[in-house]
Amino acid sequence: MTETAKETMIAVIGGSGIYDIDGLEGAEWVSVETPWGDPSDQILTGSLNGVKMAFLPRHGRGHRHSPTTVPYRANIDALKRLGVTDVISVSACGSFREAMAPGDFVIVDQFIDRTFAREKSFFGTGCVAHVSVAHPTCPRLSDACETAAKTAGINVHRGGTYLAMEGPQFSTLAESKMYRESWGCDVIGMTNMPEAKLAREAELCYASVAMITDYDSWHPDHGEVDVTEIIKTLMGNADKARNLVKELPALLGAEREDCPHGCDKALEFAILTAPDARDPEVVAKLDAVAGRVLNA
Repeated sequence: MTETAKETMIAVIGGSGIYDIDGLEGAEWVSVETPWGDPSDQILTGSLNGVKMAFLPRHGRGHRHSPTTVPYRANIDALKRLGVTDVISVSACGSFREAMAPGDFVIVDQFIDRTFAREKSFFGTGCVAHVSVAHPTCPRLSDACETAAKTAGINVHRGGTYLAMEGPQFSTLAESKMYRESWGCDVIGMTNMPEAKLAREAELCYASVAMITDYDSWHPDHGEVDVTEIIKTLMGNADKARNLVKELPALLGAEREDCPHGCDKALEFAILTAPDARDPEVVAKLDAVAGRVLNA
């Protein structure tokens, strides 16, 4: 290993259907305590082709959490505590583009955050920080996801803007048309925000794989979103997602250098609160997320 190399650990956040992967060695569900509360569920850990893996059911096994009540901060903190270096979000979405059809995957690179009922930062009163999310996903990790998807025979689109809505209801027709026509969005979902922002604050590389289940409500030939049809498409997408995940260890390797895009140094100059003005209780909660800079 070089001086800056460290052990890769890939985390996949998504539905429980993608975790039944052949060849996962030493599989074990582990509980992780965090100062932000309990994660969505226990985390399945193991190794795949010599690379450490972690699988976190975003909504909990049995789908207990709505998009709003997912404990996003606890989830990201728990992954960081486990030693995760790279986070792959796998999530269902609706499409605003005819060419991005149900069953296709999109490697998202931008977000518009329309959520309003969620805690969006690890930082606040007592320790203030501002990270850049101009480019909220990691190009290196997105490259790996694109290659893995193509290798797995998935029809994949590279690049797209994800509209993150609060939910749990789907869009109105007027909203769907606005997001598509005026705002130029490509897909719509409910879970990638604040997840992507929190991953950046935790200095974790993050990539988003959006699995299209429907055309949202704008499409004249498809009408309103039908949950029954979504679930049918979702089941097929889960098989594809498993095949994608199986390709990742070989692409990312068991060792990794520092992120060439700086994802793992996002806090380098982000914390504004002077050391003598920081609240010790807040700093203690940030031990996993920001310990690299707070303890320097």
